[in-house]
Amino acid sequence: METRGSVLVVDDKENILKLFARLLGDTYEVTCAEDGARALALVAAREFDVVVSDVRMPGADGFEVLRAVKSRYPNTEVVMMTGYATVPDAVEAMRAGAFDYLQKPFLPDAPVELVARAMERRRLRLQAEVLGRESPPGTGFSFTGVVGRSAAMQESHRLIEQAARLDITVLLTGETGTGKELAARAVHLNSARRERPFVAVNCGALPAELVESELFGHGKGAFTGAAQAKAGLFEEANGGTLFLDEVGDLPLNAQVKLLRVLQEREVRRVGETRPVQVDVRVVAATHRDLRAEAAQGRFREDLFYRLNVFPVQLPPLRERKEDIPLLAAHLLDKHGKAMGRTLEGMTPEALRVLVGYPWPGNVRELENTIMRAVAVAAGPAVTERDLPSEVRERQEGALPGGAAKHLPYRDALDLARDRFSREYLTALLRDFEGNVTRAAEHAGIERESLHRLLKRYSIRSDDFKPR
Repeated sequence: METRGSVLVVDDKENILKLFARLLGDTYEVTCAEDGARALALVAAREFDVVVSDVRMPGADGFEVLRAVKSRYPNTEVVMMTGYATVPDAVEAMRAGAFDYLQKPFLPDAPVELVARAMERRRLRLQAEVLGRESPPGTGFSFTGVVGRSAAMQESHRLIEQAARLDITVLLTGETGTGKELAARAVHLNSARRERPFVAVNCGALPAELVESELFGHGKGAFTGAAQAKAGLFEEANGGTLFLDEVGDLPLNAQVKLLRVLQEREVRRVGETRPVQVDVRVVAATHRDLRAEAAQGRFREDLFYRLNVFPVQLPPLRERKEDIPLLAAHLLDKHGKAMGRTLEGMTPEALRVLVGYPWPGNVRELENTIMRAVAVAAGPAVTERDLPSEVRERQEGALPGGAAKHLPYRDALDLARDRFSREYLTALLRDFEGNVTRAAEHAGIERESLHRLLKRYSIRSDDFKPR
């Protein structure tokens, strides 16, 4: 029997604790703490999968709870709540290691979704650690969370794997929702820097007046409210990887300083003149055409060339429709588990609708669609009626040769099974010496699905393990 995830909810308002217990109690083991002091005692005694804590509480506040949790259990995900959602609080919480931020008042489904995503993030972190232990440097490559076996994705995988082994700057390009952060994490987790920090920041989400302070740090008294010196994200990522998402949104003055950091490998905090040496690999990402932006004077041309050392283009989902059944099966399993629902799969009609939709929001939009379908499905399988009307009504194409015409709904992976022949599976297990976990990761399918395929072809993984 699968163990339920554990959630600690910390708030000095009794009604909030009761609300969380009601919303999450059927899915997770929920423990409530009426103040920060009680939460610290609970955290000292045991590990939780996810902690949801208010920021402003008498006695020990949410930041003390956050620090205590992350220092003791780095893989526990922490969600911060507040009715005072100021930018400094949000930025400080995220920099201190919070997974996300929840502003009161909220709709009932907001914490459910957020905790589910936090649980999945923790699962992926732990899975990455296991894969790291199973795969010493040079023996394998982990694409945790990156699903797809199309020709376009295999080319992206090849470039990402090559980039990971070269300690150089990487520029990930592609439309919004194509999985650039997952690709950046794959670069980091498979590099020589894997034991050091991976720090991610969305440049477009930083307020213009805080960009330089957040990236490069500031000295005491550098501006109003700077009561003490503070390290920036480059210093936090020292020895590891800094992921600059939506780097094309940086203001021009911040671009100048970023260029200097990349050239000199040192930062100067705002309000200070003494440089601080940093050893950071930068992985940048953007949905913009930076070359065109540079031609229009909106992005520095010299910074573009400094970032574009190793470019990797991630394909949009409409250009790799053959991956949609694999992705749908993966996401159905993921969100079914998160919501405590057991679904048999998708009907042929539902899968045909998914394949025919152009997905302007790419994998992110597909995930939101599957999440909604899992939540509203009334029967044992997701049907066409469970999909949003805009997805059902906008159909612009299907897989070549009518591949989605007759699909058994118990397993959306059936569409891809022709590609998983006995010869392919045999070669796959030979390459990974019978390690089913690593073989499934490389193939872009769930471990259980690979086991079913091996059983179907009467292939024993033990036959490929070293003697």
